[in-house]
Amino acid sequence: MHGWIILDKPVGLGSTQAVSAVKRALRGGDYGKFKVGHGGTLDPLASGVLPIAVGEATKLAGRMLDSDKVYDFTITFGVQTDTLDAEGVEIATSEVRPMLAQVEAVLPRFTGPIDQVPPAYSALKVDGERAYDLARAGEEVVLASRAVTIYSLSSSPAQSIGEELESITLTAHVSKGTYIRSLARDIALALGTVGHVTMLRRIEAGPFTLENAISLDKLAELGNARGLEQILLPLRAGLDDIPALSLTPDQAGALRQGRVLTGIARDDGLHFAVLDDIPVALVEVQGQSVHVVRGFNL
Repeated sequence: MHGWIILDKPVGLGSTQAVSAVKRALRGGDYGKFKVGHGGTLDPLASGVLPIAVGEATKLAGRMLDSDKVYDFTITFGVQTDTLDAEGVEIATSEVRPMLAQVEAVLPRFTGPIDQVPPAYSALKVDGERAYDLARAGEEVVLASRAVTIYSLSSSPAQSIGEELESITLTAHVSKGTYIRSLARDIALALGTVGHVTMLRRIEAGPFTLENAISLDKLAELGNARGLEQILLPLRAGLDDIPALSLTPDQAGALRQGRVLTGIARDDGLHFAVLDDIPVALVEVQGQSVHVVRGFNL
């Protein structure tokens, strides 16, 4: 059991609880003990794609943090909350409601490389403390802006035209480090009003999509039936953007011992080293030398 289980996380469940659900399913099917971790936090109020790494795939979970994400999200206008979502306390109101044409006119301002101030209620650290802990304690939290990239940002084609909008649903393809709650806040402010996120659904995380995802009920059912192999994606699924490097048995043995291979005529960069179909290591090729980045015990 080394690979990925992709959950369609429901609203109200934390990412750590989702990891616990996978551990329970593994125990329920008597699969034995494996490391389990998630590939990037998804807020309890958000739903959607949450990659869960099992076994040796946990060595790649950090790469999911660096991957692009795609979200559907709804901005409700007229109220801003301290958390920038429906869980928070109202801190500002406005009577202004934009029209669809006005929303679409400002979206290009938020497409491409932008600077963004993260929410005060976030897991970022300030002087060693989590920002959300400081905010909940009543302290003023001022976070530095950060550079992120919004690759695309569009409205749903089903939105009403010619009338003021109480809310709007958008789809955003974003880089790592992007906060959708901050994006919603800034879009509302650019429209001369305020707003907060009332729906957030992740539809893609790196190479994983909702097509790969299963519900918690299905997870439990397959665990009890000892059928988790049906939905376990291979280790390679998390590295679909990285070329494979086929090894001889001697080369595989050398990499497993942490040695450097030389004379390998491949393009520089990351490669997925395999012996036949068995993953050996994630490696870095530099000037025909191959160095292990992450070795797999398979």
